[in-house]
Amino acid sequence: MDEVVSRLHPLQGRRQSRGIEAVALHDLGRGGHAPGGRRDTVTVRGKGMDKTILSFTGQNKGSAGMLVKANDFTIEDLAIEDAAGDALKVENGTNIAIRRVRVEWTAGPKETNGPYGIYPVTCKNVLIEDSVAIAASDAGIYVGQSDNVIMRRNRAERNVAGMEIENTKNADVYDNTATNNTGGIMAFNLPDLPVQGGGNVRIFNNKIIANNTPNFAPTSQIVAGLPTGTGVLVMAIKGVEVFKNTIKDNNTANINITTFTPPDGKPIKNPAYNQFVSSVYIHDNEISGGGKSPDVRLPKIAALLKAAKNYADILYDGVVEPKDGKPGKAEDAKLCVENNGDAGFLNYDAANGFKKMVRDVKGYKCSLPVLAAISLPNAGTAHAGGGQ
Repeated sequence: MDEVVSRLHPLQGRRQSRGIEAVALHDLGRGGHAPGGRRDTVTVRGKGMDKTILSFTGQNKGSAGMLVKANDFTIEDLAIEDAAGDALKVENGTNIAIRRVRVEWTAGPKETNGPYGIYPVTCKNVLIEDSVAIAASDAGIYVGQSDNVIMRRNRAERNVAGMEIENTKNADVYDNTATNNTGGIMAFNLPDLPVQGGGNVRIFNNKIIANNTPNFAPTSQIVAGLPTGTGVLVMAIKGVEVFKNTIKDNNTANINITTFTPPDGKPIKNPAYNQFVSSVYIHDNEISGGGKSPDVRLPKIAALLKAAKNYADILYDGVVEPKDGKPGKAEDAKLCVENNGDAGFLNYDAANGFKKMVRDVKGYKCSLPVLAAISLPNAGTAHAGGGQ
């Protein structure tokens, strides 16, 4: 007997600029909200990510396919395809569960695809699990300006950034697969956002493999500067633990640890923003095959390749936050790298024009206290820390 696939077209017969926030939420689940309104305790449930499909083909503008403003919101077992803007955006919610949801732009990577696939922002207690994101022109699965997050057993492929934790506190990212994106998994802070000070992020037990899809983000977006071939990016953040992952065959670097430099060279105006990276513990990973074909379309990458002759699995810019008006010392950064097999390492001394590059990782062999597991009321507790 053939399987029945329900392909719903929420915009059919309606203005093509409106997403599901205005026209279809009541039809799909229990509860919902009227345009501009808010409802709590909402569940949207399909019959499977390949059986219940919300198709936004023909939506020519709009900020999102589905926009949610609710607490205690659950969405599961369906797909959202070809939204003009973000596929699934959840704003200002507490206790958010997204499981077995597929978001996809079915024509593959294109600059005109929507920017974000699964996109909770300014939320608390967020669970994203067993979901799939394909071909977003910014990030496939993104959590921003949020607190208390578990992202597990998901798959991101053919996006610009596979998975992002941005300006977010207390996040566990584990048992995911990120492959064939421009970059795999990112943890970072950016300026000019209302919520600052993200950190306490664990990235573990993931497969981050061959993220070498050419960057197809619009050039106006900051993510257009993400080097093709980035496995893990740790940028402008304090308190990150990367452990027990398989990270291999990412052509620029398997892991890139860096400060934030504004792409336009303008000064950072937000006094609450800290552009430096510190307290990063990278240990017990299987790392290989990185840095073999760096993304020389970016001037910084090309300049470093010229100076260094070859890249390495783990790149570190070596920039340390000043202390008491004086240049910071290497030990102040609290970067510890150990038990990663034969992974190559390069501190490329970005602050001094690559003059004193260091390839010997022994100076960074140390340990930091492992970070605590994240617990959610709707998800239980994640795995124990890397040292347990």
